[in-house]
Amino acid sequence: MKIAQVAPLMESVPPKLYGGTERIVSYLTEELVRRGHRVTLFASGDSVTRAQLRPACARALRLEGSRIVDPLALHLRMVEMVAQAADEFDLVHFHIDYLHFPITRRQHIPALTTLHGRLDIPELVPLYRDFQDMNLVSISNSQRAPLAWARWVATVYHGLPENLFPARETPGKYLAFLGRISKEKRVDRAIEIARLAGMPLKIAAKVDPVDQEYFDCEIRRLLDDPLVEFIGEINEEQKAEFLGNARALLFPIDWPEPFGLVMIEAMACGTPVIAFGMGSVPEIIDEGVTGFMVNNVEEAAGAVNNLDQLDRGVCRKVFEQRFSVRRMVSDYLDVYRRICDQPGTNGAGPRARLVRTEQQLSHAG
Repeated sequence: MKIAQVAPLMESVPPKLYGGTERIVSYLTEELVRRGHRVTLFASGDSVTRAQLRPACARALRLEGSRIVDPLALHLRMVEMVAQAADEFDLVHFHIDYLHFPITRRQHIPALTTLHGRLDIPELVPLYRDFQDMNLVSISNSQRAPLAWARWVATVYHGLPENLFPARETPGKYLAFLGRISKEKRVDRAIEIARLAGMPLKIAAKVDPVDQEYFDCEIRRLLDDPLVEFIGEINEEQKAEFLGNARALLFPIDWPEPFGLVMIEAMACGTPVIAFGMGSVPEIIDEGVTGFMVNNVEEAAGAVNNLDQLDRGVCRKVFEQRFSVRRMVSDYLDVYRRICDQPGTNGAGPRARLVRTEQQLSHAG
């Protein structure tokens, strides 16, 4: 099957540091290629892939810093690149929110859009009302709530390569916080939980320019606590040791998290998660198996004292069963089949090619 993957340009695919969406696009793309599909990746020019790369800009826009005045212009240019090449593909899979909707509709492109961000934004309601013919995938069921009436064709949970993070049976003696420093991620709660539990906390997090004032005014002073170590942003290679050696990952969010990739990264290491039960958390965490869901910092501190009740080996097994890249790609291929069979797309042709590809791979195996 000939598939186009269209990624955001803020980070490379995969990202050098932080970047959940681009990381998932990378895992999806590489597994599709491994299965024998012909994949074209529209992304920044510093992306690394076994697919055919068609760059829409030279480098990830975040690395360009203040040199990029209008990132929207580059994204719209990429949409036009995709539109001009659309006849080459059986299906185009977008990961750039709604930017392509007008062109996708008017060119009748067989397309799928995975929405990776929050949807509880008032301005999105009339937009998605006007584009109820777009095929949408959510990354959790809870993500759909603000736009429950939209054309949702599936929920596909994120997945990671099983060899990405080794499981660690014996952890260190610290709690971990990994992600962004922002109001909704609530690193201040993580610090309070560590204080109440009397356990060291290591914070590996980036500070975006938009969150710099919040960091300077609200968080910086909290880092003086002797229990707290602020590491800053880390790369993919550093995550395995950081998460694997942690007693638990703290995920004390204060917003409707669409997925929370770091939770399954921790589970892949065998590390349980202590999370506030908002957004996708009840769909990701198996209570009392891969972690604990709590309602406040006092409950979270109490959960720290109960971590010995959890089996890190079981955490890893649950990850393998529910959140592997193999499962994610199989789910997406099921969706691709259904979209290619819809009237008004390319009919049975793409479906037939998909079936033939899978049959050839099966015989080769």
